[in-house]
Amino acid sequence: MIRAMRPKQYLKNVLVFAAPGAAGVLDEPGDLGITIIAFVSFCLAASGIYVWNDIADVEADRVHPTKRNRPFAAGLVSMPVARAMGVVLPLGALALAAATGRWQTVAVVAVYIALTLSYTFWLKEEPIIDLLAVASGFVLRAAAGAVAVDVPMSRWFVLCVTFGSLFIVVGKRYAELNEVGNQAGTRATLETYTPGFLRMLLSVSLGGALISYCVWAFETSALASLTDEGIDLPFYELSIVPMIAALFRYLLVLERGEGSAPEEVFASDRVLQLAGVAWVVIYGVAVYTA
Repeated sequence: MIRAMRPKQYLKNVLVFAAPGAAGVLDEPGDLGITIIAFVSFCLAASGIYVWNDIADVEADRVHPTKRNRPFAAGLVSMPVARAMGVVLPLGALALAAATGRWQTVAVVAVYIALTLSYTFWLKEEPIIDLLAVASGFVLRAAAGAVAVDVPMSRWFVLCVTFGSLFIVVGKRYAELNEVGNQAGTRATLETYTPGFLRMLLSVSLGGALISYCVWAFETSALASLTDEGIDLPFYELSIVPMIAALFRYLLVLERGEGSAPEEVFASDRVLQLAGVAWVVIYGVAVYTA
């Protein structure tokens, strides 16, 4: 049952901390506690959706080279227990979101649940729409952190998260297509996509993510210089370097034929981990010395 909840994929929910971290409020115990509650709420919601996704895909998973080992596809968890998990986990997520004391957090989690359930039972069979639906889930994670502690999100921040999410999602499809082909029956939209088309989408989303992040970094730096007289060093601008390194490294991973499980790539690739740590350190210094 724990494996079916996919705790390895909770790494995606770290995006909940993005807006509060960028606003510099995570050093306040109250805001940090609320953000953690929002994070756990999204973990429960995501687990509930993974359960329903595996229930819906159980037959397709059984013919996939790796997904056939998932608990439902392998017959390790019965369908009645799986459906009970699919009900309890999202309800627990909504209850926990309410503990933040803001109805906006509950609304964002509810929209996420509705969107991802729609994806599970319908949208995942619609080419392009399936990519946008999954990417929207990442944007909602970032929005949950912002509304939980009531901090604004820059337009460029939203664009950066949007394009970055598309890059990861398209990369996952690209890796799956290279791994199993478009006739394996593991995912309906793979029969429509081609490697060339997905490469074009990777280029567009990567370019959008880089440009929007650069503009966001320069915009944030300019605002910080107007409102405070901190250390006059370009930390916001320097944070662009590890961001570029991480995106380019992941692109290299995709070209090597890997990346169908992004969370496993991030958990095992040392260069990606170093780039992530470098970004956190540089951006953290920028926020707390500005």
